[in-house]
Amino acid sequence: MRVFLALISKDPRSPISAAVSVARSVIGDVFPAPLDTVTSDEWESQGTALLAWSNEESVWTRLPLLAKGPDHAVGVSGHLAQEKDVSGLAGASSLGRAAASLAGCFSAFRAAPGEIQAATVSTRACPVFYAETPELHVVGNRALHVHLVATGGTVAWDELALQSMIRQGYFLSDETPFRGVEALGPSSSLLVRDGNRTISGTPLPQARPAPTSPRTKRAAIAHLGDALVAAVAPLRSAPEPVNLALTGGRDSRLMAALLHAARIPFRATTNGLDDHPDVVLARRIAGKLGIQHTVIAPAQTAAKDAIVIPHPSERTYQVLRTCEGMTSAYESIVEYLPYSAKPTMSGQSGEILRGGFLYSQNNTSQKAMLRRVNDFFLKNEGLFTDEANEHARTLAGPWVARAQENPWEVLDHLYVTYRVGRWHAGARVGSLLRGNPIQPFLDNRVVSEALALDQKWRYSEEVVHDLIHRFAPALRDIPLEGSPWRFAADRPPSFWSRLRAGREAAPAVTAKKKGGGGWNWRTSPGPVLSALLSEYVMARADVLAGIIRPDELKPLFDGPVITQPALAWNLYTVASLLTGAYPGEPPAGLDPVQITIPRS
Repeated sequence: MRVFLALISKDPRSPISAAVSVARSVIGDVFPAPLDTVTSDEWESQGTALLAWSNEESVWTRLPLLAKGPDHAVGVSGHLAQEKDVSGLAGASSLGRAAASLAGCFSAFRAAPGEIQAATVSTRACPVFYAETPELHVVGNRALHVHLVATGGTVAWDELALQSMIRQGYFLSDETPFRGVEALGPSSSLLVRDGNRTISGTPLPQARPAPTSPRTKRAAIAHLGDALVAAVAPLRSAPEPVNLALTGGRDSRLMAALLHAARIPFRATTNGLDDHPDVVLARRIAGKLGIQHTVIAPAQTAAKDAIVIPHPSERTYQVLRTCEGMTSAYESIVEYLPYSAKPTMSGQSGEILRGGFLYSQNNTSQKAMLRRVNDFFLKNEGLFTDEANEHARTLAGPWVARAQENPWEVLDHLYVTYRVGRWHAGARVGSLLRGNPIQPFLDNRVVSEALALDQKWRYSEEVVHDLIHRFAPALRDIPLEGSPWRFAADRPPSFWSRLRAGREAAPAVTAKKKGGGGWNWRTSPGPVLSALLSEYVMARADVLAGIIRPDELKPLFDGPVITQPALAWNLYTVASLLTGAYPGEPPAGLDPVQITIPRS
């Protein structure tokens, strides 16, 4: 993981030494890794500085932490598909235009005498945050860092902005938990020169009409397929096989097919109980491709009748420290491990190739889609204060207006802008602490190619299906976990598909199984965890009163088992944040929680 912070004084005669000193002193709160694993580098000139920290060690592909020239310094967070492209970022007059043309998943920072620039690409999965004081501009990729430098080391929460965190578990805006700190948008650049800040951006690509012939379909699939192959090309120089997190679904299966087609050695791991559908199907996929497959079971009691999870306060602290209050503790963020050069991949954010939020939109009438857009911003409206709901309506306004014209595009772009650009940007920090994963679905060129394809065609899932068949035909007949391919669901089976099905029967992945099967403790928390969540939130109801109606809070926790666990975790996360759980020391002396595995 790399942390960057750029500083520039509004008056070049004014020193920035005090701000630089704060930036150095708070790095222990900002960088969620042991400080003895962190190295640093700095560049400074004429009231301008670019500071950098990293815990990366012994990596097989590595850009310098700061690429320095005689009159500039450049830092790249994430990865460039071609490392030589850093020279283009260093020499371009516009950092944003240069970044937009490159492949990879990254953000970039550049400093020169009297000037700083920063840029995101299409997903902004590598974020940029910025703030301004009367004396200086502060820009970086850790929001808390930007905030502490701007305030001189104190924390002030933007409580109203947190209404979105409670509704969805992430931000549906460019706001952050920290007052005065905002996130730079996707495909955007920031320039500070002569004391003035300028922000510019490029809209996400508009989709072309759907191809109408087999030939044009194959050509479109080929373009996207080539971009995916190019995205994994750096892995050919990896010193050992890639570790792929594999499930029974569509997206990680496509990653397995892609690595297979690109002739990149890999192995697979699947998290879950042995009879979970993900495990059953992943084992079969690995068998077809002839790769090693390992199943990692959750921590369980000796009798294997319950799983064991950290206490909610401990889990929440770790998520807050990693994701800076921009991802709910409902999400499973990978725990810290020392940095490793071992290459890893997953299918996370593959919904980009299936229409973004359209992938879960079964009713595609305009009325239903408009309701979905509105519900993103005003979910659980009755729970919130009038002020919080009015704020949400303001954020929703531009998207609702766009949805009147093209709801397909809005549900597609909402996913990239917020689900990836805010939720995933926070959650992937856990992975970046442990390594620098190559994520083809977040590659700038891949995203641009995908968003240019007709949303209805991607929504049909034919694009992903045909890519898998193109890369690994052997996977064609392995069923999916959950629902079948959308484009084929209503078609009668062909003669050849019936013949293949007869030759190789599908596993009964949806049948009842002993040991819990598809049970998930996060969605079925049981009475013990429910009580812990309830007691904590209700005891801190007063700190939520500016966002939540107190009289509407208690009914959420009536009964022995909470019925909206994601909402309960979101409330727990925000209550922890507002009562000082982070930044600071981790909680101590808390016993782990056992959750009984249902038997059938």
